[in-house]
Amino acid sequence: MSENRKYNRSKIVKVSIKLLLGLAGLLCFISCNQIYTPETFNISKEIQITKLNKNSYIHTSYLNTESFGKVPCNGMIIIDANEALIFDTPTNDSVSSILINWVQKDLKSEVVGVVATHFHADCLGGLDEFHKRDIPSYASHKTIHLAQTKNRITPQNGFDTHRELKVGNKKIINTFYGEGHTADNIISYFPDEKILFGGCLIKSKGAKKGNLEDANTNEWSHTVSKIKEDHPEVNIVIPGHGAYGGKELLEYTIALFQINN
Repeated sequence: MSENRKYNRSKIVKVSIKLLLGLAGLLCFISCNQIYTPETFNISKEIQITKLNKNSYIHTSYLNTESFGKVPCNGMIIIDANEALIFDTPTNDSVSSILINWVQKDLKSEVVGVVATHFHADCLGGLDEFHKRDIPSYASHKTIHLAQTKNRITPQNGFDTHRELKVGNKKIINTFYGEGHTADNIISYFPDEKILFGGCLIKSKGAKKGNLEDANTNEWSHTVSKIKEDHPEVNIVIPGHGAYGGKELLEYTIALFQINN
């Protein structure tokens, strides 16, 4: 065999090995960093689920209102190690029952808590079902006080401005940044996935100002500006109503409620 043929053969073998190693690395990367495409499905005619990834879901139920008609209302579910935390209840007890049963059966997770982001019915309307099942509930002291004054079901465990909760091996940070939609509205942040559940404090892209009955429109923009500054890394933002998005929802909400608007 000539020297040239030996050289070419050796070169082909080296290139083939590099290609195989590269392919092996790519397969390892894909298996270790699975990409989940969000999917949406109904678990009953009253409630819809959007799967964001293997740990994070949006639940959407519906509230019949005099001023705005039938309104879709979002909440969040975070799961890990066969435990689940739910953020904002569905709009009534029967739909809460459907959601809890689905989490237990389909996600094979025990609901270890529910967080109410403010005192309105689209956050607390199904709370009694959670209490009947001995699932602890959490909210700010302001939310508890306002729920009591409105004779609504009251969350059990209160905090002032900050409360971290564990679900499995992961944490969710619940924080009051200031007034906006209501005097008590908090946000819940899941740092592992950089997901922020803003509740009704955050508007979906293109949404109008909505229910301002208990709002502080002078502070709303300032409050969301503080959230944006505190979470520059956020990937997904879930509003209380409408489609989820990214940090552009924070920017949209800030602009919507600026004083000169």
